[in-house]
Amino acid sequence: MLKKAFGVDCLSDRQIFRWHKAFAEGREEVNDENRAGRPSTSSSDDNVKLVRDLLNTDRRLSVRLISETLDFTKTIVHEIVSESLGMRKAKKWISLNKI
Repeated sequence: MLKKAFGVDCLSDRQIFRWHKAFAEGREEVNDENRAGRPSTSSSDDNVKLVRDLLNTDRRLSVRLISETLDFTKTIVHEIVSESLGMRKAKKWISLNKI
């Protein structure tokens, strides 16, 4: 009946049973619970500053060259440049915030 009403957006039977069990055992919120583990430090303020300073010297640098210079992975550099600094690559790195 739920699948007929909600289609592909409906939870599976197994997931419904998991949620039911969690609430029956005392869970009161649907938000994710805190997880153990080390927090991500790849895009820390220090790393963002290093990438920003390097890009300020030459905006034509590639992600690969920045990653080799700073000894970061390419994915981390791309994340910092695109998400933290709000830039994208044309012929040189341009800020999306100024457009």
